[in-house]
Amino acid sequence: MVRLPHPRPLSAAAALALLGLTAALAQTSAPATLPAAWTHERLSQATFVIADPEIRGNAGLVNDSQRAGILKAMRKDSGDALKRRYPQAVLSSGAVSSDAIRVTPVMEAPAALRPWSSLTASLTFDLPEGSTVVVKQRFSLLTLWQRGSGAANFAFDQIANRLP
Repeated sequence: MVRLPHPRPLSAAAALALLGLTAALAQTSAPATLPAAWTHERLSQATFVIADPEIRGNAGLVNDSQRAGILKAMRKDSGDALKRRYPQAVLSSGAVSSDAIRVTPVMEAPAALRPWSSLTASLTFDLPEGSTVVVKQRFSLLTLWQRGSGAANFAFDQIANRLP
């Protein structure tokens, strides 16, 4: 008779990774219905108005000065990522015209700064037709830390590459 070894309990990091994989699979299993205007042709000719960025989650992880720098980078880098994806698009910081797409960059901070923690970056697109599309992606803190001052640029480029 062959005896199998008793399974060892998962480490905290392995459990979190497994939960993250399960969550990622759950997010991709249910296709969403996208608005008819959500096409490459429409977005490539659009006027994007970048709204004030938001940091959600544990706001106590950074001080006021760091928060201001992060918000400034989020605004600039999200617009730059859209412009790289759609070179013919127009970025506007002024009043919203009736056909402009309002884009809100969002970072959801983790509960604590741990090497295995991750955050979610997203772009919320409010279309003039009244629909809202949210494109988000989870990033490990280690990956973003390795990018240094270009972390927001990297994150929003990754999101922009997923757009039609």
